[in-house]
Amino acid sequence: MTRPRPASGSPDELAASVIAAQRGDEAAFAALYVAVQPGLLRYLRALVGDDAEDVASEAWLHIARDLPGLRDAAGFRGWAATVARHRALDHLRHHRRRPAVATPIEELAELPAGQPDAGDQAVEAISTDQAVALIASLPRDQAEAVLLRVVVGLDAKRAAQVLGKRPGAVRVAAHRGLRQLAALLDQLPRNSGRPGVTPGSAPAPGQVR
Repeated sequence: MTRPRPASGSPDELAASVIAAQRGDEAAFAALYVAVQPGLLRYLRALVGDDAEDVASEAWLHIARDLPGLRDAAGFRGWAATVARHRALDHLRHHRRRPAVATPIEELAELPAGQPDAGDQAVEAISTDQAVALIASLPRDQAEAVLLRVVVGLDAKRAAQVLGKRPGAVRVAAHRGLRQLAALLDQLPRNSGRPGVTPGSAPAPGQVR
């Protein structure tokens, strides 16, 4: 039996895998898991710490159960993040306490067009557990915006749907979070093995908007 090729994570391939999985193709569901789980797990680790794997497992049970009813196949990644976030909040309520709710941003201003993102130099550090812990130290609205945009890979519209906010608010929160993350990284000693930084691995301009 030929081993299925995992979905690349592109919207088109994910959508094709979703449709196949809805028809009962187990290999397609496995491809969805391989494509989405790494970012989802890092996002959950920032929310629930060491319980991330347990919460992720519960989230995937819900995803598998409810997948046949998903109508927006192209929105699978955002939908999966929403399911995972709900499971994380339930976990926090039952085991510790409900996380603080961030104050809504009343005045939303779009970032100036063409201006390089001030946090671009920090994006390259978001692939390691140490960096995820650093992101988790940001204000919750900023941390979740950064994680959903950069780690999970959602655009502002999808991230806003997950968080129940406006896309402009998510853009602002991600921008501020990346600025603060860059400042935190600059405070680390140069020889301390800054989290996830690899020479020459800077992201493409405009990766986060």
